[in-house]
Amino acid sequence: MKAKLLNVLTVCVVTLIVLSPELVVFGVVWERHIDLVESQSLTCKLNKSSTLNPQLNGTYSSPSQASIQSSDRNVVNQMLTVAEQYKFATILQWFFVLTPIGVGLGIIFYDRYLFYRAAVLKEQVEMLERLWQQSIEQ
Repeated sequence: MKAKLLNVLTVCVVTLIVLSPELVVFGVVWERHIDLVESQSLTCKLNKSSTLNPQLNGTYSSPSQASIQSSDRNVVNQMLTVAEQYKFATILQWFFVLTPIGVGLGIIFYDRYLFYRAAVLKEQVEMLERLWQQSIEQ
């Protein structure tokens, strides 16, 4: 049993060691991707607002201020979307880390459960054999 447990734990640790660099690289790449998408969206928004409002250097009128405020709101909404994507990537990373560990622990606990059930069954059989021997002797 201990050898089997040691083998399972070894496989879990090796799997974690193999997956750890991949997860770190994935996190770095995903973070850079999110930064790139964010900068592109901000550039796009600034280009749209500058083409729609050529009076940005002059006096501000209420319609241009309203369009600037609405573009700011759109940028904030897009930034929230980027933040949600980052949270999803983090959850996905933890999923990839915890899945092998969970499978390993599940196998270990199921193996323990099978040994427990076998021990209970063996005790019940021994008890029934003793009762049967007592009933034969009487």
